[in-house]
Amino acid sequence: MSRTPEPSVSRLTAAAATADDADATAVPRVLSIAGTDPTGGAGVQADLKSIAANGGYGMAVVTALVAQNTHGVRSVHVPPTEFLREQLDAVSDDVEIDAVKIGMLANTEIIEVVDEWLERVAPPVIVVDPVMVATSGDRLLDASAEEALGRMLRHASIVTPNVPELAVLAGEPVQRAWPEVIAQARRVAERFDTLVLAKGGHAAGDAVRDALVSASGVIAEFTGARVHTRNTHGTGCSLSSALATLQPQTGEWASALERAKSWLADSIRHGTRLDVGSGNGPVNHFASLWRRASAAPTAGEIAERWWTEIADVRDDIDALEFVSGLVDGSLDGAAFRHYLVQDTLYLRDYARALSAASALAPTVAEQELWAAGAMSALAGETTLHARYLGDLSIVDAAEKAPATVAYTDHLAAAAARDSYAVLIAAILPCYWIYVDTGTRMLPRATAENPYYPWLQMYEDQTFADAATRAIEIVSETAAAADEHTRARMWRAFRISAEHERAFFAEPLRLTRDR
Repeated sequence: MSRTPEPSVSRLTAAAATADDADATAVPRVLSIAGTDPTGGAGVQADLKSIAANGGYGMAVVTALVAQNTHGVRSVHVPPTEFLREQLDAVSDDVEIDAVKIGMLANTEIIEVVDEWLERVAPPVIVVDPVMVATSGDRLLDASAEEALGRMLRHASIVTPNVPELAVLAGEPVQRAWPEVIAQARRVAERFDTLVLAKGGHAAGDAVRDALVSASGVIAEFTGARVHTRNTHGTGCSLSSALATLQPQTGEWASALERAKSWLADSIRHGTRLDVGSGNGPVNHFASLWRRASAAPTAGEIAERWWTEIADVRDDIDALEFVSGLVDGSLDGAAFRHYLVQDTLYLRDYARALSAASALAPTVAEQELWAAGAMSALAGETTLHARYLGDLSIVDAAEKAPATVAYTDHLAAAAARDSYAVLIAAILPCYWIYVDTGTRMLPRATAENPYYPWLQMYEDQTFADAATRAIEIVSETAAAADEHTRARMWRAFRISAEHERAFFAEPLRLTRDR
């Protein structure tokens, strides 16, 4: 069969490159230093969820074991500070840390251990969420611990206090009006030489404002709609750990804050779905992830994904000596004749698979496409092969080589299962890979190349149109299928792609072994 290009190949190749680049992006390694929450809504449990939800690898060092639930804290157990030091060193001795989020530090001794560790290790990003004031308004740290925390803030990249905690850091009364909160945040930023996230969630109204503040003023301000819900437990922990995760990915704080706020608003909005606890419930850290996982992919997404996921096979084909020999004309003639014989044998069975697909097709248009493909394989392709082989009796006398046997057995098995979806997925690589490989070979060949007339067959527009339509039909069928069927289709497609690779690789190997 002469196989020629189709318009979506370049688009899908570009999409594959984009996906490869995305996969190559480093995953930030983020350490949470905080207390626990056995109900999972706050503390290191919330931090680890937040880090994972925002694309990071989460680690945790526990500063305090807290008995709490959605109604409040019952008791706190603080492990020995020496054990805290051992936890910190165990992580930093082994793992390169991209960012640190610091939450609950229960007393002066704990703060000093963390301070010394920060001085020694110097993580590049440090987010401090100062747990200093309870919801009731009670101070959680004594004066000595507050002073120690203030000293530790010299290491902070950003501090994320609530309004009462901002006032403690400023050594001033609590401010409620937004302009005064901003002004107080500027004084804290100047006092501790750090950025401050000023939060406006305490204010009345349907709009919630947050601002990134330095000693010089507001760097960025964001306004969002208030989500009216009781599921706000652990929002401070979650936001600060999201910031710590996103800053290494974005490289700057304003973008990190914008993304963190958008993610957190969505997580708060879907918190009630969790139905955890009878008090102030947690946010739904993985709401957006779960939505994406449950949503069926579109036909376009499937085509791009499948093409990307056989990139290794396509790269292997490009690197084959058989392919490069076709392009530059150096391919051994015996290997090319072997290929033509096996390709003729293959196309006879491929025509049977196409005929089976036509018989199973749910629409007349699909019937016509696969039937036309079968006719092309039997009639047009036989003529093309005869031009190079001469008498086709050589084909009739030949036996299928191992790669041909394996490929045609795979197609026959797909046809025998009476699954139209799986069968057309197995059929597709013969269209798609030849289109892609052939159209990239032709521009590199010269008219003096003895195989140039063969390569010119890839310019046939009829097959180009058929290949485009085949990709559309298979992708649309996969998008409409259930998850199990879609997985079987992908497997059949992948196996056929691997058979294409083996089919290209075999001629030189067998002719040299003779």
